[in-house]
Amino acid sequence: MGASSNLHKTVNSKAMHELVAYVDGGSLGNPGPSGIGVVINGCDSGPIRIAKWIGHQDNNVAEYAALMEALQYAVELKARKLHVYSDSQVVVRQMTGEYTCRSPRLYSLHWTCRKLARALMFSISHVPRENNAEANRLAQSALRRRKR
Repeated sequence: MGASSNLHKTVNSKAMHELVAYVDGGSLGNPGPSGIGVVINGCDSGPIRIAKWIGHQDNNVAEYAALMEALQYAVELKARKLHVYSDSQVVVRQMTGEYTCRSPRLYSLHWTCRKLARALMFSISHVPRENNAEANRLAQSALRRRKR
């Protein structure tokens, strides 16, 4: 029993260290009431779903805030690897280095995300909005709950 139990534990903890996240941020208006949605897969206990109000922001700030939330969770969970899917081409292209982040309002968010990403084997890919529906739904529910 001891050997198979240890093997099961090793397989589960290895899976936990390789996470996949779908992230989305949105605002009603630009800027306006904003929310983020994050779905993290690969945890032993099942997917983590986050819907969080982030105040009055613009869309790009919300997208970065969603990415930062996923990165913070991955680091906190001591993940080894994180692959993120985002429907924000700006965030994906800035994080991969294809675009330089020159926006003063995004620079600190970008810098923080890059710093967090260095603690992981990090990768990010663009995904069409229709393939990011659950994260989008979570972001929309967060911003609509707090809309004023």
